[in-house]
Amino acid sequence: MKQWFKDLFGVEKPIIAMCHLQAMPGDPDYDANKGIEWILESARADLYALQNGGVDAIMFSNERSMPWMTKVEPVIPVTMAYVIGQLCSEIKVPYGVNVIWDPSASIDLAVATKAQFVREIFTGAYASDFGLWAPKCGEIVRHQHAVCGQDVRLFFNITPEAAVYLADRDLASVAISTVFNTKPDALCISGMTAGMETPLQDLKIVKNVINNVPVFANTGVRLENVEQQLAIADGAITGTTFKRDGYIWNEVDEVRVRTFMDKVRSIRKSAV
Repeated sequence: MKQWFKDLFGVEKPIIAMCHLQAMPGDPDYDANKGIEWILESARADLYALQNGGVDAIMFSNERSMPWMTKVEPVIPVTMAYVIGQLCSEIKVPYGVNVIWDPSASIDLAVATKAQFVREIFTGAYASDFGLWAPKCGEIVRHQHAVCGQDVRLFFNITPEAAVYLADRDLASVAISTVFNTKPDALCISGMTAGMETPLQDLKIVKNVINNVPVFANTGVRLENVEQQLAIADGAITGTTFKRDGYIWNEVDEVRVRTFMDKVRSIRKSAV
């Protein structure tokens, strides 16, 4: 595995936990009565629960900015920057950001908040619930360098949620050409939506053809399947399983986090 991966996470099979922010100003679900300070305090409570539970890293995202856009209004990353900036001194683990589904905004936010990585859709052309979707990777990466974000690690989601590839291409070919043409720092493999299990067969297909780039299980990793997922993937990004009752829009339950991470540590120990 690449040295940056070991240096950043410091463990085998890292678990990146999602810190889902509440709806932002302008979002249909934004609660103007509670305001931005409530977004901050909700994020702070989830951050502490995740860190106390022992996760290896955290990724902040605007999960509740639904329906999502492929080009967000500026108020969303600006609000996220305020929240993360207020929390920076309290974050004790590596962290990343994800402005769904706007890769340039994600990179901008990472630069502004000193986040070490972003997860996004950087490549491909898709028919999706959000319309036709065709990010321009060359432009995005040049923007990354223009804003001095070249040290931000880019996690490419190559199986976007709620979308299908427009071309008739198999997943192995997509993985191979993505790695060759765009030099991602990591690949993410997803289920159909947040909370839906990443298909083991998809992970196997990608791992069979890619051995020099970390591959993450991106959705639906939970206590019952984490051993099978990590037997193939190099790490996991998970959020729903850490919420009270395993429901995505509930607050993070520290006990669920601790139980999950105890299982992950036992998996790591048995692999030594």
